[in-house]
Amino acid sequence: MAVFIETNIGDIVIDLYIKEAPKISSNFIKLCKMKYYHFCTFFNIQKDYIAVAGDPTNTGSGGTTIEHLLDPSKPATLPDELAPDTLKHNAKGLVATANPGPNLNNSQFYVTLVDQELTYLDNKHTIFGKIVEGLDVVDKINKAFCDKEGKPLKPIYIQHTYVLHDPFDDPSDLVVPDSPTNIPQELAFELELAKETEKKTDEELKKETEERQAKKRATVLWMVDDLPDVDVKPPENVLFVCKLNPVTQEEDLELIFSRFGPITSCNIVRDKQTGDSLQYAFIEYNSKEDCENAYFQMQNALIDGRRVHVDFSQSVVKQWVGFRKKQLEEITRKVVTEELEKTEKPKDNTKDDHKKSHSGDRNRRNRSRSRDRKRHKYKH
Repeated sequence: MAVFIETNIGDIVIDLYIKEAPKISSNFIKLCKMKYYHFCTFFNIQKDYIAVAGDPTNTGSGGTTIEHLLDPSKPATLPDELAPDTLKHNAKGLVATANPGPNLNNSQFYVTLVDQELTYLDNKHTIFGKIVEGLDVVDKINKAFCDKEGKPLKPIYIQHTYVLHDPFDDPSDLVVPDSPTNIPQELAFELELAKETEKKTDEELKKETEERQAKKRATVLWMVDDLPDVDVKPPENVLFVCKLNPVTQEEDLELIFSRFGPITSCNIVRDKQTGDSLQYAFIEYNSKEDCENAYFQMQNALIDGRRVHVDFSQSVVKQWVGFRKKQLEEITRKVVTEELEKTEKPKDNTKDDHKKSHSGDRNRRNRSRSRDRKRHKYKH
């Protein structure tokens, strides 16, 4: 009982253990028939360990069973079918369920990448097959250049699946569709990006990956207001000095390091409660050139009987403090403005009311005099 899988880096044939894992084997075969795995990538590759695939979302959060796919009211997971006495993780090319916990098997699976005993995986994941042809593809997967999350820079994905022999009866509502031909937009975009990396060396790819990861972390920090800007960088004119003698004072450091150029500030980091030196300091120069000169000259220098270590500062605390100070000033200004608006005295309308009162009196008196004149006229 075998399945032929065509990937973008080569073909593999998987023999299934239908006696040891009948339900999971059947589920895998029927999903292959339904073209469910087409364009699924190996989204998590852990070198010399395993490579995970079988999730149409290519994130590790998706996947289902054939029963749930045909009838959403049925379970989306299958129970484990462990065979601890006969099947163990002891060879390259074994295929097993990538379940997140006991009895939570779905469409996701992984392939072992080395000929070693991976005993940690035994009795936790159901082994339901083994790659009998195409182990060179497994080696290519293991050598793929990946980021820190295990995602390969050049996508490795399943193009077609062919069931060579199926001993299980098909569900009555299973209709085999035509093979999809249009690559999903997101995968097509990743493949286009991958073309740009093909001519680059491993060192260049590694550097780009690290920069991309750093940018991602910086973006998250900026979003939660822990960085003033995504592209903030450590200052180039600040030295980090560590392994100091606890007796060394700021005056001593400033005297020693000032021979390389004017120093703006020299601060030993101290314990907030005791004031004791934590044995490292930051020294800020007026210019980047003076800072670099001090770095090259003072590495492993002897200060108060201690060999100190000197490096360029990687701290952005100064920019962060300035950013927070600006934020606090804006918040304070806003609060003060609101308080002033609340406590502002209302306009004094007493005079207007007084004028209105007198005006009303005059009008009443005028009307009274007019009536008196009319009466006087009629009497005469």
